[in-house]
Amino acid sequence: MNNKYIKIRIFTALIASSLYSKAATPVTHYTIQPNSPEQHIQHFGASDAWSMQFLGLWPQKQQEQIADWLFSLDTDAQGKPKGIGLSLWRFNLGAGSEEQGETSQIQRGTRTQCFLKADGTYDWNKQEGQRRFLKLAKQRGVPYLLAFCNSAPVYFTKNGLATNTGRDGTINLKDNCYDDFARFMATSLKGIEEHDGIHIDYISPVNEPDGHWNWLGPKQEGSPATNREIAHVVRELNKELLKRKVNTKILMNESSDYRCLLGTHHTDWQRGYEIKAFFTKDSTQTYIGNQKTVLPLIGAHSYWTNTPIPYMREARMQVREACKQKGIKFWQTEICIMSNDEEIGGGNGYDYSMKTALYVARIIHHDLVYANAESWSWWRAAGGDYRDGLLRIYSNDGWKSGWAVDSKLLWTMGNYSRFIRPGAQRYDISTTSPEGKNIPEGYNDPKGVMCSAYRNTDGKWVVVAINYSEDIKPVNFTVQGEKDIIWTPYRTSDRSAENLLPLEPCTDDILLAPRSVTTFVQK
Repeated sequence: MNNKYIKIRIFTALIASSLYSKAATPVTHYTIQPNSPEQHIQHFGASDAWSMQFLGLWPQKQQEQIADWLFSLDTDAQGKPKGIGLSLWRFNLGAGSEEQGETSQIQRGTRTQCFLKADGTYDWNKQEGQRRFLKLAKQRGVPYLLAFCNSAPVYFTKNGLATNTGRDGTINLKDNCYDDFARFMATSLKGIEEHDGIHIDYISPVNEPDGHWNWLGPKQEGSPATNREIAHVVRELNKELLKRKVNTKILMNESSDYRCLLGTHHTDWQRGYEIKAFFTKDSTQTYIGNQKTVLPLIGAHSYWTNTPIPYMREARMQVREACKQKGIKFWQTEICIMSNDEEIGGGNGYDYSMKTALYVARIIHHDLVYANAESWSWWRAAGGDYRDGLLRIYSNDGWKSGWAVDSKLLWTMGNYSRFIRPGAQRYDISTTSPEGKNIPEGYNDPKGVMCSAYRNTDGKWVVVAINYSEDIKPVNFTVQGEKDIIWTPYRTSDRSAENLLPLEPCTDDILLAPRSVTTFVQK
């Protein structure tokens, strides 16, 4: 490729980027209401399951590139972001299915190693690839780390496996091993800090315990659990953390579906009504709100609740109100594309384009604006030919080596994670039509423009605007009571160059590109 061609391409890209930078009429006005604060945002995250156990053993240059995409807040020489700046990294604390091999009844790509050995000693060389990415995350300034368990170590389970194959909907944990499981988690947290210099801020001891599929296997580690069993695990873990002076907070219970927080869903009362069960003082067998290390909040996964569109809003409003009644906060802790996400064709077949990215942006918007989520996490950072990874990974030799490719999904999540930093606060927005009329909830048009506003701890405003439509949308963003705010826009769209592409600063009207997500950052 000759230099003349390179210059022509760059010039053409600059012209294309400027096409949406001039004002046009009619303009919809969005006004941030600084006297209407909502929730604080703690972090945006993703998990290392299950890919990082392999990627963390790849050549260093490849690891560094992957880590930059996920964690970096740096920019290149042209001012373009190198990464999406995740502020939470989720570490899968393994149960030992990898050591069991084929007898684990779990497919190889989703098995995990365990620090604990059969003789009761610990091997701190285990989970080497995952621990490598813990270090890469900290090196790039990721402020929060979380460890989560899909199963207790195989030595403590009733069937000797890390999957619930052949069992009922109760926890796959021996009756006399609750304290052993708690001790394992506390010891692992302390061991990671002592051997790797990495402090884990949160521990999630159960994952999707209310799933009606009951983890029948043989796909991955996991176990169901009743509310009483979960409370038992949490109380034992609370004791161990305090006893060992481990400064880590407990997150629970990572429900598989918002409907399980509010009632029963494809299961019975023992694994439903979770907000009430865990945070009602009169529920003596399940109340855990008095446990010192338990965070005053509940976590859940937003699978299966994103369609139809009106229900997406309704379900989140119900979660918000239920948490408000109990005086607790809410974190959305996991989501990827599933078969019921029919609008974009379901989860099969990786999608690099804005089709999946916009769909996910709409979910993020609804979780933040209607569920008042203080934390939002995608499922896993890297995956294969399925829509569950921010990055798409390839390998021809059983994951001993390979390569990773970024996606519009990665960069669209970055429109949130890179610019809305821990401690930011969300604020309400009022919307006025081009004719000057107030539009109730005009910031939420699921097939058009959706926008939300935040103020970081440095006092700077951030607005994220999604344009779901094929049309160019003329908009104007202002803060009530403030004048002449200069915004720096960063846009992600289907154009190859537009991955958080910084645009010319603007003060007045701007045209939102079709099928795009743009973040406006106050200069």
